[in-house]
Amino acid sequence: MKKVILICWSLLMATSLSAQDSAPKTFMDDPLNHPLFPLFMISLFVFVVVILVLASAVILLRVLNVMVRNAAMENAAKLGIPHVPQQSWWEKFWLDINAMKPMEEDKNIVLDHNYDGIKELDNHLPPWWKWLFVGTIIWGVAYLIVFHLMDSLPLSGQEYENEVAAATEQARIFRASQPLAVIDENTLSFTNDADIIAKGKTVFVSNNCGSCHRNDGGGNMVGPNLTDEFWLNGGEIKKIFHTIANGRVEKGMPAWGKVMSQQDVRDVTFYVMSLQGTNPKDAKAPQGEKYVPQEAMPAADSTQVQASLISK
Repeated sequence: MKKVILICWSLLMATSLSAQDSAPKTFMDDPLNHPLFPLFMISLFVFVVVILVLASAVILLRVLNVMVRNAAMENAAKLGIPHVPQQSWWEKFWLDINAMKPMEEDKNIVLDHNYDGIKELDNHLPPWWKWLFVGTIIWGVAYLIVFHLMDSLPLSGQEYENEVAAATEQARIFRASQPLAVIDENTLSFTNDADIIAKGKTVFVSNNCGSCHRNDGGGNMVGPNLTDEFWLNGGEIKKIFHTIANGRVEKGMPAWGKVMSQQDVRDVTFYVMSLQGTNPKDAKAPQGEKYVPQEAMPAADSTQVQASLISK
C-alpha cells in the first residue's frame, strides 16, 4: 500500500512540474494536461472503491440475514412451532414513523364498507405527514404576524426596493468620489490615443451600437457606414461628438449623452474616427456628403493670388 501511495504521489508531482509552463486556465479546458489531473484520478479511484465496498457490505448483510432466517425456520420446524420472523431495525422504524398496523391486525380495523369484495381499512395518515401539515400552519401564522401584522421584516417587493435604493446610493457615492471630466466639443481635437480608442470600442460594443452600425462600423440597413469619407451630419470631430451626445431622433439615433458621461461620448467619438479607411468587408454604400479635413485641402497657388492682387 505504501508503494502505491508513493507511486501516485510521484506521478502527481511529476505532472505538476511538467505542466507549470503551460498551466491551463481551468480543469475543463485541458483536463489531461492539468496539474490536478492525477489527484482527480486518484480521488475518482477512491470514490469507486468506497462505492464497491459499501455495495459489497450491503449484499453481504442481506446474505447473512437470509442465512439467519433460514436457520431460524429450520430450528422452528424441528421444534414443531410456528416461525415468527423478527423485524429488522429498518422495518421497525418504517412501521413506527408511518403508524402502520401489522397485517395480522387488519381484521380489527376493517370498516363496514364493502364493494365487490373490496374492503376498506381504517388507516390514518402517517404521523410525519400530520406534523408536517401542522408545521405549515404554524409557519403560515408566524409569517402573517411577522411580515404583515408587526412589519418586523420587509416583504419581497420592499426588500427589492431597499436593495435598489442601497445600490443607487452606492453609485451616487462612487460618482461623487470620481471627478467628472467636462469636455468642450468646440475645442475637442482627435489624437490617435490607443487607450481612449480601446475604451471607446468597449463602450461602442457594450451599448449595442453595432446593431445599427455593426461592430466594425460597416453599417447595415439602419445605420450608415462609419468607415468611409461620407457623412450625413458632418465628419468633423465636434459634429460627430454632437451627433453621439444629442442623437438624431428622427432617424432613430438615440441621444447617448443622456446615459453616457461626456468622457464616454468622447471615447466613442475617437473610436468612430479611428475607423476611417478600415474598409470592412461588405460595408454599406456611402451616404451623405464627402468630408475632407481642413489639413487635407490643397493650398491656394501663391502666384495666382499675387496676380489677382496686381490686377486689382
